[in-house]
Amino acid sequence: MRLFLWKDFLDLVFPRSCSVCGTDLYDFEKCFCTSCQGTLPVANFHLRPFDNELTSKIQGLTQVNRVLAFLRFSKKGKSQKLLHQLKYRNQPELGEELGRLYARVLITAGYQNVWDAVVPVPLHPLKLKRRGYNQSAEFAKGLAQILEIQVFNCLERRKFTETQTKKSRLQRMENVDEVFALPQGISVSGLKLLLVDDVITTGATLCSCANVLWASGAKAVDLATIAAGGQ
Repeated sequence: MRLFLWKDFLDLVFPRSCSVCGTDLYDFEKCFCTSCQGTLPVANFHLRPFDNELTSKIQGLTQVNRVLAFLRFSKKGKSQKLLHQLKYRNQPELGEELGRLYARVLITAGYQNVWDAVVPVPLHPLKLKRRGYNQSAEFAKGLAQILEIQVFNCLERRKFTETQTKKSRLQRMENVDEVFALPQGISVSGLKLLLVDDVITTGATLCSCANVLWASGAKAVDLATIAAGGQ
């Protein structure tokens, strides 16, 4: 009883609001109002996972398997706003909720029992300390919860890299070359893995991580992001 009273008090003093439109949320709503959740720019890459514009984007950078993204990215659109809230407005719960929503889409499309674990792209320890959480790991948590598999934090980032935002495709690949590694004693041999990040633009970061997993004996490495952006 006290817990519910405390929650009601917090909601009164600090009302929860929709991450998209800012309206107050009802108790049954998580991070989005019902209206905004229903109008998220959901993509359909999962319907052609082995042959879509994302698989074409990473061709030649890594061994291509399934490549998926939950939302279509558009500048000044809902997807960009959500990513900004997740990364820079201290809303880790938003990443987890997006993971849960996408996992339900995948299950509806027949993706049960496809993967053994979800692997988030890691942040450098300094950036993790500064932000307080890894947005890709939060997305992974939501996916894993609904897909009923584990989150496997098996990668580490060994170099602090510059921001990728204004770099070309070649510069991005050079920027993440030999950045990621599998710690000693960790094995991914024979595992079917879903490697996740917040957004895919050129695919450099995801492909660098995927190459480490493939080289370490993973049976399959699929890629998934919250949103898919342009070049």
